[in-house]
Amino acid sequence: MKLFPSWAVLMFACLAHSTQAPAAESLFKEEFKGQMQPGWTWLREDRAAWRLTASGLEIRVQPGNMWGGANNARNVLLREAPDPARGPVEVTLRLENHPTGQYEQVDLVWYYDDSNMVKIGQEIVDGALTVVMGREQNDRCRTVSINPISDRKVQLRLRVEGGRIRGQFRPGEAEKWSDAGVCDLPVKGPPKISLQCYQGVPGQEHWAKLSEVILRQSLE
Repeated sequence: MKLFPSWAVLMFACLAHSTQAPAAESLFKEEFKGQMQPGWTWLREDRAAWRLTASGLEIRVQPGNMWGGANNARNVLLREAPDPARGPVEVTLRLENHPTGQYEQVDLVWYYDDSNMVKIGQEIVDGALTVVMGREQNDRCRTVSINPISDRKVQLRLRVEGGRIRGQFRPGEAEKWSDAGVCDLPVKGPPKISLQCYQGVPGQEHWAKLSEVILRQSLE
Protein backbone atom coordinates (compact mmCIF):
# COMPACT_ATOMS: atom_id res chain seq x y z
CA MET A 1 0.00 0.00 0.00
CA LYS A 2 1.40 3.40 -1.02
CA LEU A 3 1.50 6.01 1.74
CA PHE A 4 1.39 9.74 1.09
CA PRO A 5 3.48 12.14 3.17
CA SER A 6 1.54 14.12 5.77
CA TRP A 7 1.98 17.39 3.85
CA ALA A 8 0.26 15.85 0.81
CA VAL A 9 -2.70 14.64 2.89
CA LEU A 10 -3.10 18.13 4.33
CA MET A 11 -2.93 19.70 0.86
CA PHE A 12 -5.61 17.35 -0.52
CA ALA A 13 -7.87 18.12 2.47
CA CYS A 14 -7.52 21.86 1.91
CA LEU A 15 -8.30 21.50 -1.80
CA ALA A 16 -11.39 19.43 -1.08
CA HIS A 17 -12.64 21.99 1.46
CA SER A 18 -12.12 24.88 -0.96
CA THR A 19 -14.36 23.27 -3.60
CA GLN A 20 -17.32 22.82 -1.26
CA ALA A 21 -20.27 25.21 -1.53
CA PRO A 22 -20.48 27.75 1.31
CA ALA A 23 -22.59 26.51 4.20
CA ALA A 24 -25.88 28.24 4.89
CA GLU A 25 -25.71 30.17 8.14
CA SER A 26 -28.91 30.15 10.17
CA LEU A 27 -29.29 33.80 11.13
CA PHE A 28 -32.65 33.72 12.85
CA LYS A 29 -35.45 31.39 13.94
CA GLU A 30 -38.77 32.58 15.34
CA GLU A 31 -41.48 30.26 16.68
CA PHE A 32 -43.70 32.94 18.31
CA LYS A 33 -44.38 30.69 21.31
CA GLY A 34 -45.82 33.12 23.79
CA GLN A 35 -43.42 35.91 22.83
CA MET A 36 -41.70 37.56 19.87
CA GLN A 37 -37.98 38.04 19.55
CA PRO A 38 -36.63 41.62 19.26
CA GLY A 39 -36.45 43.12 15.80
CA TRP A 40 -40.07 42.82 14.64
CA THR A 41 -42.10 45.97 14.00
CA TRP A 42 -45.78 46.43 13.16
CA LEU A 43 -47.09 48.60 10.34
CA ARG A 44 -50.64 49.91 10.87
CA GLU A 45 -50.93 47.85 14.03
CA ASP A 46 -54.35 46.80 15.35
CA ARG A 47 -53.42 45.36 18.73
CA ALA A 48 -56.81 43.72 19.23
CA ALA A 49 -56.33 41.66 16.05
CA TRP A 50 -53.17 39.73 16.92
CA ARG A 51 -52.23 37.45 19.78
CA LEU A 52 -49.41 35.16 20.88
CA THR A 53 -50.24 31.62 21.98
CA ALA A 54 -48.29 28.57 23.08
CA SER A 55 -48.32 27.32 19.47
CA GLY A 56 -47.59 30.51 17.52
CA LEU A 57 -48.66 33.97 16.41
CA GLU A 58 -52.31 34.36 15.42
CA ILE A 59 -53.38 37.32 13.27
CA ARG A 60 -56.97 38.10 12.38
CA VAL A 61 -57.32 38.34 8.59
CA GLN A 62 -59.06 41.67 8.19
CA PRO A 63 -60.30 43.59 5.14
CA GLY A 64 -57.63 45.68 3.45
CA ASN A 65 -55.15 45.16 0.65
CA MET A 66 -51.46 45.37 -0.25
CA TRP A 67 -51.85 44.34 -3.90
CA GLY A 68 -51.95 47.54 -5.92
CA GLY A 69 -52.45 51.06 -4.68
CA ALA A 70 -54.71 50.59 -1.65
CA ASN A 71 -51.84 49.74 0.75
CA ASN A 72 -54.11 49.71 3.79
CA ALA A 73 -53.74 46.21 5.26
CA ARG A 74 -53.44 46.14 9.06
CA ASN A 75 -50.87 44.32 11.19
CA VAL A 76 -48.16 44.08 8.55
CA LEU A 77 -45.19 42.56 10.35
CA LEU A 78 -41.66 43.60 9.35
CA ARG A 79 -38.04 42.88 10.24
CA GLU A 80 -34.68 43.72 8.68
CA ALA A 81 -33.42 41.43 5.91
CA PRO A 82 -29.73 40.58 5.43
CA ASP A 83 -27.94 42.11 2.46
CA PRO A 84 -28.18 39.62 -0.43
CA ALA A 85 -24.98 41.11 -1.91
CA ARG A 86 -23.10 39.16 0.79
CA GLY A 87 -24.58 35.84 -0.33
CA PRO A 88 -27.92 34.15 -1.15
CA VAL A 89 -30.68 34.71 1.41
CA GLU A 90 -33.43 32.22 2.20
CA VAL A 91 -36.48 32.76 4.39
CA THR A 92 -39.24 30.26 5.19
CA LEU A 93 -42.64 30.58 6.87
CA ARG A 94 -44.87 27.85 8.29
CA LEU A 95 -48.57 28.78 8.47
CA GLU A 96 -52.12 27.53 8.72
CA ASN A 97 -55.25 29.39 7.61
CA HIS A 98 -58.83 28.53 6.65
CA PRO A 99 -59.76 31.22 4.10
CA THR A 100 -63.23 31.44 2.54
CA GLY A 101 -63.38 34.78 0.70
CA GLN A 102 -61.99 35.69 -2.69
CA TYR A 103 -58.30 36.68 -2.39
CA GLU A 104 -58.19 36.17 1.37
CA GLN A 105 -54.51 35.49 1.95
CA VAL A 106 -51.48 35.07 4.21
CA ASP A 107 -48.15 35.99 2.60
CA LEU A 108 -44.41 35.74 3.05
CA VAL A 109 -42.98 38.86 1.43
CA TRP A 110 -39.62 40.28 0.33
CA TYR A 111 -40.59 43.88 1.07
CA TYR A 112 -39.10 47.27 0.16
CA ASP A 113 -42.16 49.42 0.83
CA ASP A 114 -45.94 49.18 0.39
CA SER A 115 -45.58 49.62 -3.38
CA ASN A 116 -42.54 47.42 -4.11
CA MET A 117 -42.37 43.78 -3.05
CA VAL A 118 -42.49 40.11 -4.06
CA LYS A 119 -44.95 37.84 -2.24
CA ILE A 120 -45.79 34.16 -2.00
CA GLY A 121 -48.85 33.14 -0.03
CA GLN A 122 -51.76 30.87 0.68
CA GLU A 123 -54.85 32.39 -0.95
CA ILE A 124 -58.41 31.67 -2.11
CA VAL A 125 -58.77 32.28 -5.86
CA ASP A 126 -62.16 31.61 -7.46
CA GLY A 127 -63.11 29.26 -4.63
CA ALA A 128 -59.90 27.22 -4.80
CA LEU A 129 -57.19 27.03 -2.16
CA THR A 130 -53.92 28.02 -3.83
CA VAL A 131 -50.39 29.28 -3.38
CA VAL A 132 -49.90 32.50 -5.34
CA MET A 133 -46.63 34.23 -6.17
CA GLY A 134 -46.73 37.85 -7.28
CA ARG A 135 -44.49 40.81 -7.98
CA GLU A 136 -45.33 44.49 -7.40
CA GLN A 137 -43.32 47.52 -8.52
CA ASN A 138 -44.60 51.08 -8.05
CA ASP A 139 -48.05 49.58 -7.30
CA ARG A 140 -48.10 47.80 -10.69
CA CYS A 141 -48.80 44.12 -10.02
CA ARG A 142 -47.99 40.93 -11.89
CA THR A 143 -49.07 37.43 -10.90
CA VAL A 144 -46.16 35.04 -11.39
CA SER A 145 -48.11 31.83 -10.74
CA ILE A 146 -51.23 30.32 -9.15
CA ASN A 147 -50.77 26.81 -7.74
CA PRO A 148 -53.68 24.72 -6.37
CA ILE A 149 -53.10 22.97 -3.03
CA SER A 150 -55.31 20.78 -0.85
CA ASP A 151 -53.85 21.33 2.63
CA ARG A 152 -54.54 24.42 4.74
CA LYS A 153 -51.14 23.98 6.36
CA VAL A 154 -48.27 25.08 4.13
CA GLN A 155 -44.64 26.14 4.24
CA LEU A 156 -43.53 29.00 2.02
CA ARG A 157 -39.98 29.85 0.97
CA LEU A 158 -38.30 32.79 -0.77
CA ARG A 159 -34.69 32.60 -1.94
CA VAL A 160 -32.88 35.72 -3.12
CA GLU A 161 -29.69 35.42 -5.13
CA GLY A 162 -28.20 38.31 -7.08
CA GLY A 163 -31.08 40.33 -8.51
CA ARG A 164 -33.50 37.39 -8.68
CA ILE A 165 -35.95 35.81 -6.25
CA ARG A 166 -37.43 32.29 -6.31
CA GLY A 167 -40.66 31.27 -4.58
CA GLN A 168 -41.37 27.74 -3.38
CA PHE A 169 -44.01 25.97 -1.31
CA ARG A 170 -44.53 22.69 0.54
CA PRO A 171 -48.12 21.77 1.59
CA GLY A 172 -48.79 19.90 4.82
CA GLU A 173 -46.04 17.48 5.73
CA ALA A 174 -44.69 17.10 2.19
CA GLU A 175 -40.92 16.61 2.01
CA LYS A 176 -40.34 18.05 -1.47
CA TRP A 177 -40.47 21.77 -2.28
CA SER A 178 -42.40 22.81 -5.39
CA ASP A 179 -41.41 25.84 -7.45
CA ALA A 180 -43.86 28.71 -7.75
CA GLY A 181 -41.68 30.85 -10.00
CA VAL A 182 -38.75 33.21 -10.40
CA CYS A 183 -38.68 36.95 -11.06
CA ASP A 184 -36.38 39.94 -10.74
CA LEU A 185 -36.39 42.12 -7.64
CA PRO A 186 -38.25 45.47 -7.60
CA VAL A 187 -35.41 47.05 -5.61
CA LYS A 188 -36.16 50.27 -3.78
CA GLY A 189 -33.87 50.79 -0.82
CA PRO A 190 -32.97 48.19 1.83
CA PRO A 191 -35.18 45.06 1.88
CA LYS A 192 -37.22 43.69 4.77
CA ILE A 193 -38.90 40.40 5.55
CA SER A 194 -42.66 40.86 5.89
CA LEU A 195 -45.61 38.73 7.01
CA GLN A 196 -48.97 39.95 5.70
CA CYS A 197 -52.59 38.85 6.22
CA TYR A 198 -55.36 40.67 4.35
CA GLN A 199 -58.50 40.62 2.17
CA GLY A 200 -60.49 39.11 5.01
CA VAL A 201 -64.26 38.83 4.64
CA PRO A 202 -66.05 41.67 6.47
CA GLY A 203 -67.93 40.36 9.49
CA GLN A 204 -66.14 36.99 9.51
CA GLU A 205 -63.49 36.19 12.11
CA HIS A 206 -60.62 34.16 10.65
CA TRP A 207 -57.34 33.87 12.55
CA ALA A 208 -54.26 32.76 10.62
CA LYS A 209 -51.60 30.91 12.62
CA LEU A 210 -47.92 31.62 11.91
CA SER A 211 -45.73 29.12 13.73
CA GLU A 212 -42.20 29.36 12.36
CA VAL A 213 -39.92 31.77 10.49
CA ILE A 214 -36.37 30.74 9.60
CA LEU A 215 -33.82 33.05 7.97
CA ARG A 216 -30.57 31.77 6.45
CA GLN A 217 -27.73 33.20 4.38
CA SER A 218 -24.95 31.43 2.46
CA LEU A 219 -21.93 33.66 2.94
CA GLU A 220 -19.60 33.84 -0.07
